[in-house]
Amino acid sequence: MTALDLSSPVAVVGTGTMGQGIAQVALVAGHPVLLHDTVPGRAAAAAEAIGARLDRLVAKDRLTAADRDAARARLRPAESLADLGDCALVVEAVLEQLDVKQKLFGELEDVVGDDCLLATNTSSLSVTAIGGALRNPGRFLGLHFFNPAPLLPLVEVVSGFATDVTSATRAYETARAWGKTPVACADTPGFIVNRIARPFYAEAFAVHESQAADPATIDAVLRESGGFRMGAFELTDLIGQDVNESVTHSVWRSFFQDVRFTPSLAQRRLVESGRLGRKTGHGWYDYGDGAEPSEPHTAEREQPPAYVVAEGDLGPAADVLDLIREAGIQVREDEEDNGTRLVLPSGGQLVLADGQTSVEFRDVVYFDLALDYREATRIALSTAQDTAPQTLSEAVGLFQALGKEVSVIGDCPGMIVARTVARIVDLAHDAVAKGVATEEDIDTAMRLGVNYPLGPFEWSRRLGASWSYDVLDELHERDPSGRYAPSLALYRHAYADEKREDTR
Repeated sequence: MTALDLSSPVAVVGTGTMGQGIAQVALVAGHPVLLHDTVPGRAAAAAEAIGARLDRLVAKDRLTAADRDAARARLRPAESLADLGDCALVVEAVLEQLDVKQKLFGELEDVVGDDCLLATNTSSLSVTAIGGALRNPGRFLGLHFFNPAPLLPLVEVVSGFATDVTSATRAYETARAWGKTPVACADTPGFIVNRIARPFYAEAFAVHESQAADPATIDAVLRESGGFRMGAFELTDLIGQDVNESVTHSVWRSFFQDVRFTPSLAQRRLVESGRLGRKTGHGWYDYGDGAEPSEPHTAEREQPPAYVVAEGDLGPAADVLDLIREAGIQVREDEEDNGTRLVLPSGGQLVLADGQTSVEFRDVVYFDLALDYREATRIALSTAQDTAPQTLSEAVGLFQALGKEVSVIGDCPGMIVARTVARIVDLAHDAVAKGVATEEDIDTAMRLGVNYPLGPFEWSRRLGASWSYDVLDELHERDPSGRYAPSLALYRHAYADEKREDTR
């Protein structure tokens, strides 16, 4: 099945930001494009706005003047739905209201030909429900672009319960012909990205709600240790707290209030207060004139220890041992102990975050997971009331000697990056097991859709098959609500790896 021919007209219904972006993508790809909006004059205004953006592309040498002129000639407003009768594809980008979308597609079905593909750009509603009342739901599917559509490469091609394989394949190939990176997924709440990304926000908010760290520190750790492009608080301020919370609520309700997707009370209060982020001048952070930027907690300088004793290889943090040696600090290895920790000269322990809490052990400091310990510029440490001041001082000085800024947070099982990554990996394995998408498409979607430094399965392979399971299992023991209960898919993955090890 091939992509739509470039001579085939494409229509976009709804001319807001997303509608204009999708129309521009189809237009630059070479299609004749029609714009329709129920508000008189809005489609014409959108055509003018798209033309202005094409002018800017010419000014930046990203489009030739001849191609711009040809594109403008292919773009026209459509006064009524009846004008869309010859289209091969109609993409809807109207209000996120089920009844509005159902009514629109019912009307479109009476206008377009039998071979016309009908697509919704919904990000939160069920594709199956939108197309459920159509006479021919087999040609109906989701084409979920990401904002801004002309710049972001990802398109989720969503097959509803009744979508024909040929329709999904044609839409997939068309998106690819438009220069996009399509991923195929089943109709599930949140599709791929908005389903699997929930823990990135939820765990950051949970750490904040537990008073373990402030937003600026959590964001800094996610960026500078976890390798994420932005922290959860600054990203939701950019998206809009109302928008982000609405998606969270939609996924939570669609999964029958599954505790894994429970919304944040702190974010609810933020929305209720009208602090919606950058667009209102205040969200988690203050964006008003003269507002001081929020700085993360950074520990004062401490002296590094003269040596450490390594008990075990530290698992995903094994590179830390190399960095310690390169910093000129002696590493003494205790080969008889099967632990995975460092013992400091004071006798205190330094342990990679594993889902346990500091209060269960005397004189311990946990350190958080990093995407790459060599490249990380900040490390978070977690302590409890029984941690000796000397142990914390030595732990802080050790990581500072490795060239890292250090943020000390409160006693927080799983800390910040470790619990976030473990939950993302778990949801990804669960999604594959339930037929939502392939491992490859999930990794692609999370890297391109939300700029994750690694896809969940890339992360899983790097950390080891059982690491995420073990962290979540420990977290679940301390919070048996079900929020951290590892999925059966993750258990099978971890257990299969253990069986392979046992048979070697």
